Amino acid sequence: MNTSTEDTQVFKLLIIDDDETFSRVLTRAMSHRGFECFQAHNVHSALVLASQEQPSYCVLDLKLGDESGLRLIPQLLTKVPELRILLLTGYASIATAVEAIRRGAYDYLAKPVDANQVASALLDTPTERAENEPPVLETPPPLKRLEWEHIQRVLSDTSGNISEAARRLGMHRRTLQRKLSKRPVKERPKLDKD
Repeated sequence: MNTSTEDTQVFKLLIIDDDETFSRVLTRAMSHRGFECFQAHNVHSALVLASQEQPSYCVLDLKLGDESGLRLIPQLLTKVPELRILLLTGYASIATAVEAIRRGAYDYLAKPVDANQVASALLDTPTERAENEPPVLETPPPLKRLEWEHIQRVLSDTSGNISEAARRLGMHRRTLQRKLSKRPVKERPKLDKD
């Protein structure tokens, strides 16, 4: 009996992202951290690989071309019920995070991320994460950030239907599309010069 292969635990990781360069770089980095990685660049290949490989972990991008990573979460969990899904996005919002967790994602990170953050988010237990998280500051978020959060919440409520979201928000569809094309601004509170 070969004990060296039994002692080495291999973590199967499914990386689902339509950005092939990002997937390749993350695969290389996560392989160095002990993960056996599989890449999928669309919904169909993600579901096929999940069924075939039965990974323990998944890194899922929020936007997969025209598809939504949020919609893929329940489908992946049907194929692999114990799958620990980490959702990544370049457009972080509280509404998206809440929706991802509600649909079954384990955690949520805003891009850009590095491989250490991904590995830590995948392997940490919820209690370890709670102990290591920085304290929440009581300063309210800036107005533009609140607007972005509200838009994301309404967009989530309408299942990504921009026309319906624009109607509910009371704005023109093009205005909403313009706002969505911009990343939320990180504002700093302005200090009075008095």
